[in-house]
Amino acid sequence: MIKNIVFDFGQVLVRFDPRYMVTRYVTDDADAAQLEEVLFDRLYWDRLDAGTITDNEVMTEAKKRLPERLFEVAEKIYFNWIYNIPEIEGMRELLVSLREKGYRLYLLSNICTYFAAHADEIPMLILLDGCVFSAVAGHVKPSREIYDHLCEKFTLEPSETVFVDDREENIEGAIAAGWSGVLFDGDVRGLRKRLLSL
Repeated sequence: MIKNIVFDFGQVLVRFDPRYMVTRYVTDDADAAQLEEVLFDRLYWDRLDAGTITDNEVMTEAKKRLPERLFEVAEKIYFNWIYNIPEIEGMRELLVSLREKGYRLYLLSNICTYFAAHADEIPMLILLDGCVFSAVAGHVKPSREIYDHLCEKFTLEPSETVFVDDREENIEGAIAAGWSGVLFDGDVRGLRKRLLSL
C-alpha cells in the first residue's frame, strides 16, 4: 500500500527554464544567449548538485567567460533564479488533494545548497512533509544512496513509497531501491488520475 509520494522539483513541480530566468533581466538576444549558456552550464550545475562547488566559485568561473559589462546582471540572474521558477499549472492543487487523502509528501531533488538554504522561501514546498536536496545529502540521483537516505531520514518503508520524476533513469533508481515509480511527461491531469487511484 502506497503511503508516501516523493516528487522531483524541476520540470515536475515547477518549470526550470534558464531562458526565462535570463530574459527576466536581459532583453538583448545575444546577451541573453551568452548568459544562459554560461550561467546554466552543466559543467557547473552538475557540481552544484553534488555539492562540490560553491556559488562564489561558479561566479568566478563564469565571469572568466563573460564580458565585464555583464558581470552585474550575471550575478542578479544567478542569485535570483530561485524566484523565477513558475509552478507547473495544476501541481499545487494536486499536492493539496493528495494531502487531503492522507498521503505524506516529500521532495527529492538534485539541487544545490543555495536552493536548500532558501527552500523556506519557495511557497509550494510548504505543502510537503520533508525535503532531501542532493548537495546537502552528499548523493545525487539516480544513486541508490540518495533514495535510501530519504527513507532513513523520514522513516519511510520503500515498498510504501512512490517517486514522481521526469527522467527515466531516476525512476529506475527509485525502483532499484524498492520504491515504485511514475514517469511524469507533463500531463498533470494524467498524473493526478494515476496518483489519486493508488
